[in-house]
Amino acid sequence: MGRQKAYCEEEVIEKAMAVFWKNGYEATSVRMLEKEMGINQFSIYSSFGNKQGVFLESVKCYKKKLSCITDKLKASQNGIAGIKEYFYDFQDFSEASHLKKGCMVAKTLGETCDKTDSIITEELMKFSNSLKELFKVNLAQEPGRSEADIEKQANYLMICLQGLSQASRIYTQEQLEDFIETTFKNL
Repeated sequence: MGRQKAYCEEEVIEKAMAVFWKNGYEATSVRMLEKEMGINQFSIYSSFGNKQGVFLESVKCYKKKLSCITDKLKASQNGIAGIKEYFYDFQDFSEASHLKKGCMVAKTLGETCDKTDSIITEELMKFSNSLKELFKVNLAQEPGRSEADIEKQANYLMICLQGLSQASRIYTQEQLEDFIETTFKNL
């Protein structure tokens, strides 16, 4: 009979998510995870397989936390105004911890896209593509937009969101608001 776990997986994944969010996937070591999660390497491997497994569980945790604003966008019937509100909500979400972390998914995609294993890239792209689809649904609520225009504008918004994520780590709230306002003037 196996030993009872002396920790709550949900709690340790939340701690791991914070480490990945702050440092990125590549810069996070198993030793760092051990320290922050408060469990040993054996427990990490036993519960999650490896660093990749911990990260994939952290992405699930991140999506769950972000669902407060993605669900709002999913339910929006406000077209471009709904997407703009998502950008402001995202900025508030990423600032909530006062660590200026930006987006965990965007950060990891930026650091790993060409050199990390395909499983992580695929999971992150699924997340990004689902968000892009929400942008497309909201853009389609605006009259007179062709499918081609909607696709181009959704791509533009994804790149802008990536930029906002990176900029939120450096720039002031006023500068970030200027960025968001300018982004939506171009639509």
